Formats: sequence, C-alpha cells, structure tokens
Amino acid sequence: MILCCGEALIDMLPRQAGEEACFAPHAGGAVFNTAIALGRLGAPVQFFSGLSSDLFGTILRDQLAASGVDASPAAISDRPTTLAFVTLVNGHASYAFYDENTAGRMLTPADLPDTQADAIFFGGISLVVDPCAAAYEALMLREAPRAVTMIDPNIRPGFIQDEPAYRARLDRMLAVADIIKISDEDLAWISGDTDAAALRAQTGAAVVLLTRGADGVTVVTAAGHFDVPAVKADVVDTVGAGDTFSAGFLANLDAQGLLTKSAITQADRAALARAAAFGARAAAITVSRAGANPPWASEL
Repeated sequence: MILCCGEALIDMLPRQAGEEACFAPHAGGAVFNTAIALGRLGAPVQFFSGLSSDLFGTILRDQLAASGVDASPAAISDRPTTLAFVTLVNGHASYAFYDENTAGRMLTPADLPDTQADAIFFGGISLVVDPCAAAYEALMLREAPRAVTMIDPNIRPGFIQDEPAYRARLDRMLAVADIIKISDEDLAWISGDTDAAALRAQTGAAVVLLTRGADGVTVVTAAGHFDVPAVKADVVDTVGAGDTFSAGFLANLDAQGLLTKSAITQADRAALARAAAFGARAAAITVSRAGANPPWASEL
C-alpha cells in the first residue's frame, strides 16, 4: 500500500466561453494528483489530507473514489476547500492560492492516521504553511524508520510566507527521505544550483530523481547517476506532469517489489531505469491533454 499525504484542492482553470474569459473548477493539488495517478495505474493507494464536507470537497472525494483511491484516512471537516486559480503562459502554469482557514490548511498532528503503508509520499504546498505542514512533517518523521518515504517539494515561491521556516522543514524532511523527486528549478531554489549528486550526498537518500522537463530525468544513487529521456508529446499544458511522473515511478517500483527499505537501497540501475521510464511515459500522456488528467494503466 502507498499512502499519499498532502493537499487536495480545486484548480480553477482558465477557459473561454465565447468572448468571455472564465475559470472552470477541476480537482487538483500536487499530492492529490499523485494519488489519482497511482490509482489509475492500478497501484494500491490511500490518501490522507484535510478534506471539506462542502461541494468542492465532494468533488474531490468523488474523484478519488472514481480513480480507485481509498480516502478513508482523510480528516473531514466543515471548513472550506482550498482554491488555486491557474494562469497559463506558453503552456506553463502559475498559481494564486486561497487557503486561509481551509480544511486542508487546518489539519493538525492530532489528525494523523495510523498506517502500515509500505511507502508514504509527501510534497507540495501542504509543506509550506502551519498547522498542516507540522502535521505532515510529524507523520514523515514518525514513519521514516519503517516505511519507504518519498518527497517532492514542488515549490511554489509565491505561496511561501516564512521562507526560513519552510527551508528548515524541507531540510528535516529531505534528511529522512528514501526517494527525492525534484525539478531542476526546485533544486536551484533550494541550493542555488542543480547538483543532484550533492543533494543525494547531503541527505543520504537512496535515490534522487532530478526532472528536467523535455530533457528527461537524471537518476542519482550512491553508485552514480544516469539519464532517462523524456517521452515526446504534443504538449497542451504541464499541469500535473511531475505528479504523474512520481506516481508512475512509485507504481513501477511497487510492481517490481522494491518498496521496502532494504530493496530501495539495493535497487540496481536497470530496475530504477524501468521505473523512471514508466513514469516518463505516464507524464507524457498527462501533458498531452488539458489539466491534471493522469492516464489509466490501459493507456500505457
């Protein structure tokens, strides 16, 4: 079982109704997207977040169920759902978040579930703001000695209000992660460069995945590094691309029986290359259509 922990929100995506610009609500959030993609790829997956009982929360819960994701670990409240208004420039997304006092934002360590998941995934804007960020950090630190942990910071600089606190939290969580997935832009923000080998050495992670958009992904382990090419696609937009890649990587590791602490540490180049290539194929389908719409297993 893979447990995805982090934000679920409504992406308000730009649309055109005749001559008038408008926004259409779509279920989203980086970690939510990863959970959806895992479910569609056939991996056993659960989702933990703070979810609202409002109409947008119903959309989120229905989407999880339709994609085969078990949302029973989630904490349900009557607080509102987080909204993210998306703008697209040359296919690349930027976001404006409305998150004060929401169901996801107000999650606390008291809401943490008991879990025996084999692997636990963290990331996204849920690691930026308290109290939810403290809750996710507490869960990761609690489970890291037992379960395979993966983190994708998926940094949104415009959402960060207390940069020193956020950087300190990332440092603590990266230090216990078995797998770090990070874009070249995110790594440059964290360390001032894109040296993924230095990040792996600093954190002790078993695997660092440095994604570079159309240039593919660099896989870094203690034994060295290698590149896996991106899969060519006609890009509509990049919403959810990295989230789908993370899901594909985890799903394939699960299929190979590699989601244990010892197995991920000992995974060889061939096994990791298969997982990264599978993630790249899944992400290529996501970018070929509008919004975060990960593929089903039958599409790969």
